[in-house]
Amino acid sequence: MKLSEIKNLLPTLSNVAFRLENGTPVPEHFHVTEVGIIEKNFIDCGGVIRKETVVNFQLWNADDYEHRLKPGKLLHIIELSERKLGLKDAEIEVEYQNETIGKYDLAFDGETFVLQNKMTACLAQEACGVPAVRQKTNLSELPVNQSTCCTPNSGCC
Repeated sequence: MKLSEIKNLLPTLSNVAFRLENGTPVPEHFHVTEVGIIEKNFIDCGGVIRKETVVNFQLWNADDYEHRLKPGKLLHIIELSERKLGLKDAEIEVEYQNETIGKYDLAFDGETFVLQNKMTACLAQEACGVPAVRQKTNLSELPVNQSTCCTPNSGCC
């Protein structure tokens, strides 16, 4: 989800709720403790120099059980960050401490923001020799050519 998407959604919501992809809710008393820009400059295993930029939200749970972040307040935090940090319309990455600090992609299911699991990947598979993933096919799905088909008692096997 891009920053512009969450900015368009927030005015339509009565509350801000997050959950993990497996359905576990982020406690209602979470805080957005950081909104920022993360720039990653790196070289992949194929020797290509790359740059990624994401808008980062950090969610944190405190012992402040009365706290509830309202959509207008989050929108205000985002707009302040745009003015002060020069945030651009980039993909949002959310940091949230589950068992350890995790980084998640952000989606919306119509009611709740969903922290989607991120996966690592090789960005230069063709350069470093990683074989292409083959699709598995059931034998029953293969086309049958009757002229070359081996039948019982035909002597072909």
